Amino acid sequence: MPRKSSELPTDVELEILQTLWNSGPSMLGQICAALRLQRKVATTTVATMLKIMLDKKLVKRTPASRGSLWEAKLSRQAASAGMVRKLLDRVFDGSAEKLVAHLLEAGQLSDSDRQELRRLLDPNRRSEDS
Repeated sequence: MPRKSSELPTDVELEILQTLWNSGPSMLGQICAALRLQRKVATTTVATMLKIMLDKKLVKRTPASRGSLWEAKLSRQAASAGMVRKLLDRVFDGSAEKLVAHLLEAGQLSDSDRQELRRLLDPNRRSEDS
């Protein structure tokens, strides 16, 4: 039985989405050129991935004078929210507190990160932001 495709982007799909988020609507050649700054990729592979992503509604394709213009349909915010939710559910039993504790204990948060977290958690901040 084939595995159900995920609504979340795979690692390779995420690389393509990051290229589109950073560059905006792009032709296949532009996407390949951006990806090749990180590693070798075949144009046919990227084209196949874009077709799969089109089926998953992660990107949209618009006809252009020479080929197609590809654009991210999934926003960076929606992708990150889904991926963080999956991480929380699978690794931290749905607990954001456990994730933050892990980051603190592992030394993953800089002093400025901790200071920003304190600022975000400050109850007086809510009245100032309104």
